[in-house]
Amino acid sequence: MKVSFDFDSTLSRPDVQRFAKGLVKEGHEVWIVTSRISNEQSKLEYTCNYTLDRVYKSNKKLFRVADNVGIKRQHIMFCNFTDKIDFIADKGFAFHLDDDSDELIAIMQSTDTCKPINVEHAEWEPDCRKILNDNI
Repeated sequence: MKVSFDFDSTLSRPDVQRFAKGLVKEGHEVWIVTSRISNEQSKLEYTCNYTLDRVYKSNKKLFRVADNVGIKRQHIMFCNFTDKIDFIADKGFAFHLDDDSDELIAIMQSTDTCKPINVEHAEWEPDCRKILNDNI
């Protein structure tokens, strides 16, 4: 099953990392879909070395977590501050776990089958499991 995680305040959390790592071990296709700007895009957007360094250092942490969890680099999508649904739509994701209510609402209001799950709700993990079990 194909699933998606936001990074900041979501996959950056140890409990979410543990869950995602388990999904990778189970054979699920785990993605990071983040609003962040990619290193490549930052080179086009910014000329200040200080800003570029901040983007690179911040993304280095994201890559380190992805490697630890077992997420392939080609399964990391930097949305460069565009709505995540623009990437998620029509790609067959079962769920997207995020803390940003605007992103979750946009996914919910779309016609896509991806289920938005709020990581700030106490039942986020059982909700994700239910979606996976319902799609078997």
